[in-house]
Amino acid sequence: METSAKPSNNHIGRKISRIRELRGIKQETLAVELGVSQQSVSRIEQTEVLEDDVLEKVAVVLGVTPDAIKNFSEEAVFNYFNNFHDSSSGDFHHHCTFNPLDKLMELVEENKKLYERLLQAEKEKNELPKSK
Repeated sequence: METSAKPSNNHIGRKISRIRELRGIKQETLAVELGVSQQSVSRIEQTEVLEDDVLEKVAVVLGVTPDAIKNFSEEAVFNYFNNFHDSSSGDFHHHCTFNPLDKLMELVEENKKLYERLLQAEKEKNELPKSK
């Protein structure tokens, strides 16, 4: 009796599909945003390895980074939510009321803004000697 091969944990298409589902985005919506057909999105989600430029475009539409897609783990998501303790008293202080991907993207955006401010400060610092 043959055993089937264990599915790859690095199947980028499956990760894209799962992130899309968690974000509540339909294939049709992703297709429109990417400027491709729904069938193309279906093929992307069936592909184990994607070209970097395609991955980048998909990541932007999903609101995540390409690294977030590459490093996405279904187990990590479940482990994250399973770490909350059930309080049957109706007290919801320990329940997650936000999307962890949204929080991650907020941090990425904040990091970009900090980097832009640093870059602008460096530009201004370099222009000071020229103006004297």
